[in-house]
Amino acid sequence: MLDVKFIRENTAKVKTRLAMRGKSYDEEIDQILALDDERRAIIGKVESQKAEQKRISKSIPQLKKKGEDVSGIMAEMKQMSEEVKALDARRTEVENALHDALLGVPNVPADQVPEGADDTCNPEVRRWGEPTQFDFEPKAHWDIGKELGVLDPETAAKVTGSRFHFYKSYGARLERAVINYFLDTHTANGYTEILPPFIANAASMTGTGQLPKFAEDMYHLENTDMYLIPTAEVPVTNMYRDDIIPADQLPIRYAAYSACFRGEAGAAGRDARGLIRQHQFNKVELVKFVDGAVPVFGSGDLFKPEDAKRMLEETGCDGVMFARGAMGNPFIFKKTIQLLQNGEYQEIPASERIKTAFNELAMLAADTNEKHACMEMRKRFCAYSKGIEGGAELRAKTVHAATIEDYHQIFDDYL
Repeated sequence: MLDVKFIRENTAKVKTRLAMRGKSYDEEIDQILALDDERRAIIGKVESQKAEQKRISKSIPQLKKKGEDVSGIMAEMKQMSEEVKALDARRTEVENALHDALLGVPNVPADQVPEGADDTCNPEVRRWGEPTQFDFEPKAHWDIGKELGVLDPETAAKVTGSRFHFYKSYGARLERAVINYFLDTHTANGYTEILPPFIANAASMTGTGQLPKFAEDMYHLENTDMYLIPTAEVPVTNMYRDDIIPADQLPIRYAAYSACFRGEAGAAGRDARGLIRQHQFNKVELVKFVDGAVPVFGSGDLFKPEDAKRMLEETGCDGVMFARGAMGNPFIFKKTIQLLQNGEYQEIPASERIKTAFNELAMLAADTNEKHACMEMRKRFCAYSKGIEGGAELRAKTVHAATIEDYHQIFDDYL
């Protein structure tokens, strides 16, 4: 959250820049400053009262020695103690209110972030390839998953509830393979693999901005201050919460797989079927700790578009820069990778790209020419195997594959 000192010293700038998110935060900023004024005034009064108490306390022994009555002074001291106690209690209330108010104010957007109130204003910054043109009516991924026997939301609804899935057979294997693909790719490029706890405490959730804003969307463990994590970003980022990392140890790069749990259901009636907006899904998260002196948007270590270039090409995605109003509170800048889903581009967690593979399987299944289907399958194996351990051996095996069943066997052997 923003430092109240920064807000006080840059009030006009903060108000102007926050308004670029598509909403005025003037009232919130004024409330923060008023609370801070009261907090500082209370601190001044308490310090003054305590100084006076100390002065009077020193005089009491001398007055008693002279035989003077100090009962009035003692009563005054008691009254002053009660006043200090009340001021301290009020100070605690004000500081808690100030803390909550600061948590409700988002970060100031960077200069490079485009203006706009929502995601309809997000400009496209990179595109790879063109949407596939089918000579038949393509099926939805949930229908493909059901026909192949790899997705089973009906049984998951019986066991758990809506917006959950059982992944079966090749569906489960493919989900695992996609997770491995991203972990292998990133660890081969300098990231250290992390398997974090899937539960985090309230302090951690607050540290990454989930609390208090998204409290209703999270799964809270009853009678504790712990929550199921909505992303591996929470436990991994909080590994260094309240710590100071020596500059010579930076950058630190982590790639973390986790299951993610979110109570949100999205817009009413939207994405009601399929794998989007599940309450539980898998994701591989990248977290990089860098020197704050490194330019955020230059050639420094924090932001390198080339880091994602190859994976963009291999997964057939485009890149989108988020407009100011579409970013979450903690962000000063955000880019994301999106896939074309059901006719529109949507941000997709890494492991949910399994849907792309389902669509590719559908294309192959619809192709009656097995030789051509094998050629297409080999292209996919070559693309997905680049940069991962054993990738060269995997590609070599596809040279002699003559049937789709051969590719299934290669896939099984790799897993």
